[in-house]
Amino acid sequence: MRPMKQTPRPQWAAWAFLTPVILYLALFYAYPLYRNVDLSLRDYTVRSFVQGDAPFTGLRNYRTVLDDPAFAPALLHTVVFTAVCLVLQYAIGLALAVFFNQNFRLSATLRALFLVPWLLPLIVSASTWSWMLNSDSGVVNALLSAVGVDPVNWLTSPSWSLTSVIIANIWIGVPFNLVVLYSGLQSIPASLYEAAALDGANAWQRFWRVTFPLLRPVSAITLLLGLVYTLKVFDIIWIMTKGGPADSSTTFATWSYQLGFGNLLPAFGPGAAVGNLLVVAALVFGLVYVRVQRKQAFS
Repeated sequence: MRPMKQTPRPQWAAWAFLTPVILYLALFYAYPLYRNVDLSLRDYTVRSFVQGDAPFTGLRNYRTVLDDPAFAPALLHTVVFTAVCLVLQYAIGLALAVFFNQNFRLSATLRALFLVPWLLPLIVSASTWSWMLNSDSGVVNALLSAVGVDPVNWLTSPSWSLTSVIIANIWIGVPFNLVVLYSGLQSIPASLYEAAALDGANAWQRFWRVTFPLLRPVSAITLLLGLVYTLKVFDIIWIMTKGGPADSSTTFATWSYQLGFGNLLPAFGPGAAVGNLLVVAALVFGLVYVRVQRKQAFS
């Protein structure tokens, strides 16, 4: 008998499923990114922003940003803010994930309570921390005074403002790390821990030689997502310190906003250029992550 001819799969069905995703990415990602790049390459004023006749200036806005005295401090603050938040959020989240992985009584309830900072709107979290760290009526200074420590100007001192926003952002980001890392721990077979215990490995050796290596893929995606989120943190810093005092807590995210919307004569082009620098930084780290994952897959 002649074999039956297989009918080709309907390609239109695949495109029908892809069309909403493509439209979403084009409208809410590709087009805004294109507009931001175009904004950074033109000399926009309020009038030209409305009329759309801004002259093309090439990379002049980027040179303006790089020559600005505020560039180096903003870059330093962005690096410090991102690195400290990323390391401490991951370390605390991992410690809590290992702790809750013991499945003791009330473990689920306590995990749910730890999710509260993550579920709250950022404006609520930032406002709460602003009240807690208030120099005159904050609960933190009240506790310090109770133990004989002089009050600290958390939000109004150039020496402490960056530390204050870092503390608040760590508190907000720990639950995300906890949830993702805890799910990764759940996928590790218990038999591996039993075999390691039979070989005489103590708790620290089981963690370092079993848990940590097997958790590496989950850790990588957790750190990457945390990096992208932390690079663009704006709400926390703006509500608590507005980048001050004296630009002591200004990062690229808040600087971009200040340039574009924080002055009577907004500098739309330089503000967009700073925002594009953040996009490039996130893209570079994303490509590094993809490359590392491919190497691990082929090794």
